[in-house]
Amino acid sequence: MIGAQAIVKCLQAENVEVVYGYSGVAIAPFYDALGETDIKQILIRTEQNAAHCASGYARISGKVGVCAVTSGPGATNLITGIATAYADSVPLVCITGQVNSELIGSDVFQEADITGAAESFVKYSYLIRDVNDIPRIFKEAFHIASTGRKGPVLIDIPIDIQQQAISKFSYPDKVNMRTYKPTVEGNAAQIKKVVKEVAKAKRPIICVGGGVHLSGAANEIRKFVKDNCIPVVSTMMGIGVMASEDPYYFGMVGNNGRPCANRALNESDLLLMVGARVADRAVNRPDLITENKVLIHIDVDPAEIGKNVGPTIPLVGDIKHVFKKINNFEDEADLIHERKEWIKTLNEYKKDMVEIRPDIDTDKYVDPMIFLHDLSKSLPEDAIYVADVGQNQIWSCRWHLVKEGRFLTSGGMGTMGYSIPAAFGAKYAAPGKKVVAVMGDGAFQMSMMELSTMRQYGMNVGIIVFNNGYLGMVREYQHYALNDRYNMVELHNTPKLDKIAEAYDMKYLRASSQAEATKLINDLMECDECVLCEVVVDPMDLAK
Repeated sequence: MIGAQAIVKCLQAENVEVVYGYSGVAIAPFYDALGETDIKQILIRTEQNAAHCASGYARISGKVGVCAVTSGPGATNLITGIATAYADSVPLVCITGQVNSELIGSDVFQEADITGAAESFVKYSYLIRDVNDIPRIFKEAFHIASTGRKGPVLIDIPIDIQQQAISKFSYPDKVNMRTYKPTVEGNAAQIKKVVKEVAKAKRPIICVGGGVHLSGAANEIRKFVKDNCIPVVSTMMGIGVMASEDPYYFGMVGNNGRPCANRALNESDLLLMVGARVADRAVNRPDLITENKVLIHIDVDPAEIGKNVGPTIPLVGDIKHVFKKINNFEDEADLIHERKEWIKTLNEYKKDMVEIRPDIDTDKYVDPMIFLHDLSKSLPEDAIYVADVGQNQIWSCRWHLVKEGRFLTSGGMGTMGYSIPAAFGAKYAAPGKKVVAVMGDGAFQMSMMELSTMRQYGMNVGIIVFNNGYLGMVREYQHYALNDRYNMVELHNTPKLDKIAEAYDMKYLRASSQAEATKLINDLMECDECVLCEVVVDPMDLAK
C-alpha cells in the first residue's frame, strides 16, 4: 500500500462519502487511489468552491466536509473557502498536494507554503513528512475539525509521500493529544448559577447564534424557551433555530436586523448569548448590552467569552450538553405571568415597528420583499435556503420565513459567490429536499461556472438571481455615506442569463414584474431539474 491508498483508507474509516476538489499532478496519486473506491468525487470548476461545497455539505449533514486540491495555485485558491468555513466554524478536512519533499522551499513549479499561508484560517494544519504518519494525522484532523469549536483542518501532502509505500496501515481507535482537550460538559456550578439567574429574571431574552446549529441543539433550545416562556432573537448565523413565525421569536438583531429585535435585547433584564460571538454586525456597541442586565455567555470556545464584552456569568461547554442539563432543573420562581406580559410587550413592538419600504413600480420591477415572502410560503417545510452576500442576503434575512428547514449563508467572512457551491453541497447532503440559492448578479458572476458542475452531477437546485446591474450593497453604502457618488459598482455588459442557461442546457425562468414573479415561483416549485431564475429588481432599491 502506498501513501495515497492509505489516505483513502483513512477517509473510509471516517465514513467519508464525498470529496469535492480539483485535480492536478501533485494530488493525482490521491485521486487515482480514490477512484478505486465508492467515495464519490465531485470535480468543481475552481478550487475556492470546493471548500464552499464541502461547507454546505457539512452544515446540512452534520459530518466533516472534505475537499482536495493540487499544490500551488490550487492550494492558494482554496484559502478563501477555508477562511469562510473558519469564520463560521464549519468542520472541514482540506487536503492539498505538495511538490516533492526534497524540493520544498526551493520555489519550484507550483510550490506554495500553504500551511503557512492558511495558518490564520485553520484550527490546525499538517505537512506530512513521513508516510507512516498518515493514519495518525488523519485521525487527529477529523477529531480536531469536529470537536470543540468546529472548523477547518489542512493536511498538506507532498507527491512523493503519496507515492511511497507505507510499512503498516493501522487506523487509530482514538486520538491522544495532550494539548487539545476541548471542554464539552459545562461546569456544574456555573450551570446552577445560570439557572438561578434565569429564575429571577422578569424580562429575559435569549440570543442564539450559529453555534446552536453546529452543536445540534435546536430542540434543546426550543424546549428551554417554551418551558420558561422566554423570547428569542438571533444573529444571522442563528436564523432557523426557531421557526420565523414562532410566537417566541422576534427576529435577527444587529445593524441589519429588525428594530423590534434590537429593542427587545436592549430592554431585557437578562440576556443569554448562546453560541454567538457578540461580533460587530450583531452587536455594534457591546458595552451597551451589559447595561442594567445580567449577561450570560454560553459557548464551546473559551476564547470567545469575554472577547468583546465581559459576561456576568461565563459558561464554557457544548450547547447541546449544557442545555440538556439546564432543562433538567425545575424553575425556582414562578414568573411566568411577568414573562407573558414581556412577550406581549414585544409583540406590540413588532406590530408598531414595521419597516416602511419605498414604493416599487411592480409593473417594471419585482419587489424583493413580496417575492421572498411568497417564495417562502411556497417552499416545503424542510427546504434549504442558501443566501449569498449583498443586498440579497439582507433581504433574505428579513423576509425569508424559515419553517423546519435551514438557512445557510456566509456570516463571518461575507464571501460573495458562496451560495451556488454551498447549495450544491447541501443538495448532496439532502437530495430529497428542495434547495434554492439566492444571490445578486455580482455574486452570480463569481460562481456561475459551477452551473456546469450542477449539470454534470444532476443536482437539482433552484438558482435565483436578483438582477439590478449593480453591486447593490456597495452602491447602497455610497448612497448613504458618499452622497450618491457611485464608483466601481455598475456591472455593465452583464451576460444575458437566458443565454447562460441555454449554454449550460438548463431551464430558464424570468420575472420583471410582480405578476410575472408569481408565475415564476409557481413554475419553480413544479420544476424537478436545475433551473436558473432571473428576477429583475429596481437598481436603486435599498436593503435598509
